[in-house]
Parts: sequence; C-alpha cells; structure tokens
Amino acid sequence: MPQYFDPAPEGASRPGQVELALRDLGTTVTLRTDRGVFSGERIDPGTRVLVDHGPPVPPAGDLLDLGCGYGPLAVALALRSPSARVWAVDVNERAVALCARNADALGLGPERLRACAPDEVPEGLRFAGIWSNPPIRIGGDLLHQLLLDWLGRLDHGGRGALVVQRHLGADSLAAWLGGQGFVVERLAAKRGYRILGVGRR
Repeated sequence: MPQYFDPAPEGASRPGQVELALRDLGTTVTLRTDRGVFSGERIDPGTRVLVDHGPPVPPAGDLLDLGCGYGPLAVALALRSPSARVWAVDVNERAVALCARNADALGLGPERLRACAPDEVPEGLRFAGIWSNPPIRIGGDLLHQLLLDWLGRLDHGGRGALVVQRHLGADSLAAWLGGQGFVVERLAAKRGYRILGVGRR
C-alpha cells in the first residue's frame, strides 16, 4: 500500500481543501490538499492538538516543521511568528509542493516559509524550535534516527514539541528520548495525545 511518507505518491491527484482555524489569531485559513499526503481529507487530530495546545512560538530565528505534509503546522508557525523563518520539510514531493503553494497563497514567501526536501536544509542550520507530528508508522528504528538527526540540530535553548498518540507509544518515546540525553517533559495531554517538550541538556 502506498504511504504518505513515500517520496513519490502513486495514484492520480484528487485535490481537496480543508479549513484550519487559528483561534488565537482570530482567523481561519483554507489549505489545499491532495490524495497521497498525510491526512489529506481533514486536519489530523494530533496536528490539531499541537496547533491548539503547543508551546509559544519563538518570536524570531529558524523554526522547523518536521514532516510538514500540506502545511497546517508550518502555516500556523509562520503566521504566529512573522519575524521567524519556518522550514517545512517532508520526503513526500506532493506534500512539499502543496505546502509551498499554500504558503504562497497566504502571502508567506520563501523568506518566511520554505517548503523543501530534508536534504535542502543547510547542513549547519540550527533551530530555535522544532514542531512535529512525527511519522510513527515508519517504524521504530527509522523514527528514532529521524528524531535524533533533527532534534540534535536544536540551538542552545531551543525546544522541540512533538505530538504523539498515547496508544501509539507517546510515553515510551518520551522515555527513549530521555535515555538519549534529551530533557523531556509532558506539556499537555488532550484527546488521547501527548505533547512532549524536548530540549538539549
């Protein structure tokens, strides 16, 4: 079965759109979606929890949306922090194109929101914050390596915010990250999801 984390999704395009409410900003934005990307028919519940209950966004610096899909989290970060630069990364080519298109439609040019493949992010770049609804279904080993690679790029004082469903291993992931030298705390628990705050020691 094709998966949302495949670089080139199979199957014909089937465009759609969803509405993303940003209650703190008093606005709702329309995002284009498509078949073959993560949660293309609705805002994923975990993403919704992270948008609504995640930590404050730094006012400046480079921010990362890891596994951006069509861009709901990246758009929320960019609109909440106009002086920051958001890097929205995904291995799915269709998702990256959609995220870039959604950013452009909202007036968020590449100087504010850059949607790209992971290897297009400058190697030495460090992040003031990393937000992610991580791709749990890629399997434990790949997930662990993905998180080590990117969370290791947090700037000193930078923080990660991960949303993970409790039944899909949120608590065990928190314990594993703690064993890898990160400081981990539970920031929120909503609708069966945990938001994990992750920092460097």
